[in-house]
Amino acid sequence: MILVELTPGPNMGYLAIVGSRWGRGAGLATIVGVTTAFGVYLLAASVGITEILLRVPRLYQALQWAGVAYIAWLAVDAWRETSGDGVDAAATERPAIRHVLRGLVANLLNPKAAVFYIALLPGFTNPRLGHVTQQVLWLGGLHILISVLIHTAIVLTAARFAPALSGGSGNGGARRLQRGFALALGGVAVWLAWEILASR
Repeated sequence: MILVELTPGPNMGYLAIVGSRWGRGAGLATIVGVTTAFGVYLLAASVGITEILLRVPRLYQALQWAGVAYIAWLAVDAWRETSGDGVDAAATERPAIRHVLRGLVANLLNPKAAVFYIALLPGFTNPRLGHVTQQVLWLGGLHILISVLIHTAIVLTAARFAPALSGGSGNGGARRLQRGFALALGGVAVWLAWEILASR
């Protein structure tokens, strides 16, 4: 499970960008949203709801493209915040709940999360070891714990190095840095789209 979570994916990129762009508090709030989404997928997997996505490929494809569209929208929104005479100060002081909700939606629309709970997690279960549902819950809980540790490390590292990237560069430098973050989000969207097309 550690290897699964360490595999580069949308969550890693998004959390690194949030931690760098908005700081440690925003990054940790985003982790709350991301983790909540994992919990939703875990509960859905434990009662068999996620199997619907396997039986209806078009529904899963719709989920994938919705994820691409949402990340692309985040990129556009981040870019718009840098337009005008300077960086939008209000945008740098977002309430924590906004980051929680964005993390929640981003991970609910994350194809990697869906694939793990739909296809991979059941493969770790063994009916001979006890009730499968209980095994799914235990394994899913372990995965969530691992993800929280890894995601926290990503956010703290990104937040630590963010000042060094923009320090001493003035408002123009801050704008360029934030536009770089917007482009990075756009890159995540392109990456997701490429993976969807390549898997066909």
